[in-house]
Amino acid sequence: MKRSLYFILSLSILVFWSSCRNDFEFSPSTGQLEFSKDTVYLDTVFTNIGSSTYNLKVYNKGNSDILVPSIRLASGETSEYRLNVDGLPGKSFENVEILAKDSMFVFIETTIDFNNFTNPNRNYLYTDKIEFDSGANLQTVELVTLVQDAVFIYPDRDNTTKVIETLTLNVNGEQLDTEIQGRYLLPTELTFTNEKPYVIYGYAAVPDGETLTVDAGARVHFHTDSGLLIAENGTLQVNGSFSPDQGTLENEVIFEGDRLESDFSDIPGQWGTIWLFENSMNNVINYATIKNATIGILSDANPNAMNDKLTIRNSKIYNSSNFGILGRNTSIKGENVVINNSGQSSFAGIFGGKYNFTHSTIANYWNNGFRQFASVLLNNYVQDEEGTAFLTDLSEANFNNCIIYGNDNPEIFLDEIEDPSVAFNFKFTNCLIRFDNSSNNFTGPNYDFNDLTHYEGNIFNEEPDFRNTETNDLIIGQDSGANGAGHSTFASQVPFDILNESRIASPDLGAYQHTIFED
Repeated sequence: MKRSLYFILSLSILVFWSSCRNDFEFSPSTGQLEFSKDTVYLDTVFTNIGSSTYNLKVYNKGNSDILVPSIRLASGETSEYRLNVDGLPGKSFENVEILAKDSMFVFIETTIDFNNFTNPNRNYLYTDKIEFDSGANLQTVELVTLVQDAVFIYPDRDNTTKVIETLTLNVNGEQLDTEIQGRYLLPTELTFTNEKPYVIYGYAAVPDGETLTVDAGARVHFHTDSGLLIAENGTLQVNGSFSPDQGTLENEVIFEGDRLESDFSDIPGQWGTIWLFENSMNNVINYATIKNATIGILSDANPNAMNDKLTIRNSKIYNSSNFGILGRNTSIKGENVVINNSGQSSFAGIFGGKYNFTHSTIANYWNNGFRQFASVLLNNYVQDEEGTAFLTDLSEANFNNCIIYGNDNPEIFLDEIEDPSVAFNFKFTNCLIRFDNSSNNFTGPNYDFNDLTHYEGNIFNEEPDFRNTETNDLIIGQDSGANGAGHSTFASQVPFDILNESRIASPDLGAYQHTIFED
């Protein structure tokens, strides 16, 4: 009995003491919340593609714990936005607690169907707001998203059957089943215009004997593990042109990932590659930007193609997680090409081939960790899984009036397996090259810089004076070692730089004529 009386008395004291505490008493909010931002911009999204998750921080800077009676989207359940408040998903919330001198997160996402809007233009600005409390205590935070209409290309053509197609490729007359997800483009899809962006899931393949034409000003976006594949006897024609406004690049063709938020603007490896498959032919790329791929361009085979397998001019390739351009026993001609920020090499010509670059800037200022190779890699072999090497001719590898530089040393690597029956022909002429061999780590005839069959008129280790390598701005300044160092013969072959400036009077090395930087 005494124990029961003692327990009841103790419990009564505890309840009384707890009721006297104000630690857990929440006062109604008084409209004094503070926010990390007054408007949340969810950047630009494509129709029916989910946005990134954005956050809003809500502060209670008062001395009392408060209870927010309601947090809701102004458009209610019909809103295209989704919220998560303190770990709970929904579109409206009641009696949300915030401790004194504390804060909470609100997370915001959206997926918007462009077709839900009445008579929209190509771009549609969708807005809503988050409302905190009501009446005299009402506080709001605006939500803004730009929605773009687009042409979607899926492995499942009508996006309803949910059957993922895989590509069957023709290789020298033999049908080869692959695990590459994608499909061949239809005849009505073989011209990419500048009317709407294109969003590609899987690999969009150009069929045998057909040509994909990409008009000036077109925008092509790739989902994860997606790309273009130009099949046997197929052709890619990218017809970009010079853009006087270098801010908008209105006439240039841009290939990039399908995440349009600013946080994804320079993230490498967001999509696959532009793959010029064996026996594709006469591929031409002019005035294009190819960025954030795994491999910007992968060109396979046909080293003796009559017109070069790939001709690329006035184009930039940035932020490739592996290679900017990877050629495998192929033929490539490049003029006014700019490559930077590649996880391995910016340009690699492996297993031999034929390569000619004039007035190009091939740099590598990769800053996302270790990279294995130099900016320019050349070799004459491939190895199978057992380590057996197969050799073939490097018939030509000429770099004329180029800049080859980066944040490593050396920035050219010549990886030859010597065999008297296999050619290894290369020459660097009038180039600015980073190659410091003061420690004599590189020996042999391929690194004899006095051998005029391989090196002539080059400048070593002088600063190129790039404007901003972190933003891929490789315009050179007036203090560049490349200024006025170009040979007129090569300048006459490519008389205008990538910005359409004449280089005839005093050619600089690389893709850009120098400029005077403003402070």
